[in-house]
Amino acid sequence: MNKKIIVSLALLIMIFSVDNLYAQSDSIKQTQHFKIGIFAPLYLDSVFTKNTFKYKQGIPRFIAPSVDFINGAQLALDSLGFGNDYIDASIYDTKSYTKTVADLVREKKLDSLQLIIGSVKDAEYLQLADFALQKNIPFISVTYPNNAGINGNPFLVIMNSTLKAHCDAIFSYILQNHGTDKIYLFRQKGTQEDMVASYFKAMNVQDNGQPLLQIETINIDNNLNASFLRSKLDSNSKSIIIGGSLDETFAQNLVKAASDISKAFPITLIGMPNWDNISMFYDKKKLIDFPVYYTTPYYNEKNDAFSKALLANYYNKYKGKASDMVFKGFEAVYMFTKLLIKDSTSFMNHINDTDIKVFCEYNFRPVRLKDKTAIPDYFENKHLYLVKILNGITSKAW
Repeated sequence: MNKKIIVSLALLIMIFSVDNLYAQSDSIKQTQHFKIGIFAPLYLDSVFTKNTFKYKQGIPRFIAPSVDFINGAQLALDSLGFGNDYIDASIYDTKSYTKTVADLVREKKLDSLQLIIGSVKDAEYLQLADFALQKNIPFISVTYPNNAGINGNPFLVIMNSTLKAHCDAIFSYILQNHGTDKIYLFRQKGTQEDMVASYFKAMNVQDNGQPLLQIETINIDNNLNASFLRSKLDSNSKSIIIGGSLDETFAQNLVKAASDISKAFPITLIGMPNWDNISMFYDKKKLIDFPVYYTTPYYNEKNDAFSKALLANYYNKYKGKASDMVFKGFEAVYMFTKLLIKDSTSFMNHINDTDIKVFCEYNFRPVRLKDKTAIPDYFENKHLYLVKILNGITSKAW
């Protein structure tokens, strides 16, 4: 096999001289040739000095997610069976000092790509999206949950759903399952909190101006505790609380207060998507027998054959446990490379094909920021899981 693969962080320096991963034998007749660009912020110029890795204690935290993402991508390329198809996949460090994304675009180094897959944000996200639009190349944004103000770009595909999509999913769940319960939106002051409140308000208004759900908004300053919560809720009715803030301290205080009164007040508490990373909610000593719910586009119990194979292959290759970023890198590269091979000429028309599922369910829908716009502003995954954390264990709730 004519494969040139960066197998670990210790060998990531190879990217400076070799950035292509060829997933096909030269001895096999090449009937089709596909070129893929995989982008992530590896900061190689910062972690290496003259081919020597600076960090003797191991991989620094600020690049670990990107390294895992790339390792997952490489495992996907190893796993794909291409037949007579020839896949030329190149890895790009978006934080390179010598070859920035802007440099690559200006020097036409990316013009031959047929698919862009990235775990990127900030300026590089905008640059890749703009380039994708100019060249009509699909750009799969795997991990950044934001459209970054982009509009009029039908080649941008957002896998990690935006905050608005999460609010849509929460509203839909409550409408279908708790429409007659007492519903509260707890929030504090803040720009993001204003956005969350506006999303729920817009979804709740019917054409006749009447609300679909009776949602009471409760603004909090600094007195969020069990006594305050008890004064706002009705112990004779089931209460559905939406935690309308991404602030971690707010989330912890709200959950603690709800947990403290949960024996007397039946409460279902649904938080924002970043609540999955709050360690307190997994602490069996701090939060006993009180569930916390959140929405996520990525849910994988890792019990299926695909996941078990990935965990085994990752351990054999890297002698460690595959993180969620490994799974995200693997899934995106495997799924969308398969889709490119299947139909490279009308790729965007097939992004919801169900026969190429890897770990998660996806539902990519066109988003039009203005109702009458003919061209989608971007495509976004609208399939979100409702996940429950209870006594340190996560499970799918909806």
